[in-house]
Amino acid sequence: MNNVSYADHKIGSREMVIIIANAVIGVGILTFPRSIADETDAFDGWISVLIAGAAACLIGWLLGRLASRFPNHTFFEYVALIAGRPFAYLLTLLFGVYSTLLASFEIRAVGNIAKQYLFTTTPVEMITLAFLLIVQYAAAGSRIALLRLNLLFLPIVLLVIFMVQVYTLRFLEWENVRPFFSSDWMSLLKGAKGVGLSLSGSEIVLFYTVLMRRPQDAPKSVIAGLAIPILLYMTIYMLVIGVFSPAVAKDLTYPTIELAKGVEVPGGFIERVESLFFTIWIMTIFNTCTIWFDLALSTLRSMFTRLSKFAWLLILSPIVYLIAMTPQNLIQFFAFGDRLSYFGAVIAYVIPVLLLAIAKLRGVKDSG
Repeated sequence: MNNVSYADHKIGSREMVIIIANAVIGVGILTFPRSIADETDAFDGWISVLIAGAAACLIGWLLGRLASRFPNHTFFEYVALIAGRPFAYLLTLLFGVYSTLLASFEIRAVGNIAKQYLFTTTPVEMITLAFLLIVQYAAAGSRIALLRLNLLFLPIVLLVIFMVQVYTLRFLEWENVRPFFSSDWMSLLKGAKGVGLSLSGSEIVLFYTVLMRRPQDAPKSVIAGLAIPILLYMTIYMLVIGVFSPAVAKDLTYPTIELAKGVEVPGGFIERVESLFFTIWIMTIFNTCTIWFDLALSTLRSMFTRLSKFAWLLILSPIVYLIAMTPQNLIQFFAFGDRLSYFGAVIAYVIPVLLLAIAKLRGVKDSG
């Protein structure tokens, strides 16, 4: 059906777990405590994280079931088998648009935060362009090499975040975490909706299962991959509220960054921990952004096979940059992110789950 070569090697279940974790840990980890604090106004917003995490795991497991049902087919091919080629073209194109918008959002986020905290006199346009060029260079290479970069970066990221959490424990004030279980269920559900938008990313299993040695392990890999950011989000939220209080957290643009800024390592071994945190966070966003950029390229190539990957790279890069620079301020930037999340919920979650139901009802599966 499709003569595009998707991989010359296969990845294991452990690599899929790390890829999914990296796709989820993005810009949302810096802002989600504010979203929960706005709704719950209490320490027990961690329950919102748990609710959102459970919902994300359920949806991710269903997406993994859909992809593993067609282990020898690409996303475009198995959507065509379930719903016909016209719908496959439409949905794959929408996924390409979604991936392009996500790459633009992540790139602009790096520009905004790097200008605010690191390069205060450098225009955000130049910071964003420089990061885009690095992402573009990475996306031009092998998909497998790109995916395996996640194996290199994630342990470092987790180590630094753990270090930040350990050294902020001494700033925790018990008055900020009491009373316990004071939020009603409606507030917790509203908080879950906010953090749920920050847990998106498991939809990449729809595209990368075809690269796995054991595609039947895709559903388990999704759940294990989501467990890492869910645990991180819960502990980070508890610390942000314990250190700053809910009232302060809801007024911070990037609560997680402010948490890292207060860290002091005994002995002066690292004088500015937030600089190390920024470096590690940019590594994480690099991984996330290259995944979405790669997905945008692969979806377009699966439909329009005559153009090479390099040609699509040259076409997409200026589009990504122009979209990234469209928001004029932080309010527009966060509004763009919210609209994108709702668009993705329909394209990446609702429709694929319906496709799984149709495939089961019609008995459509990989014939080998």
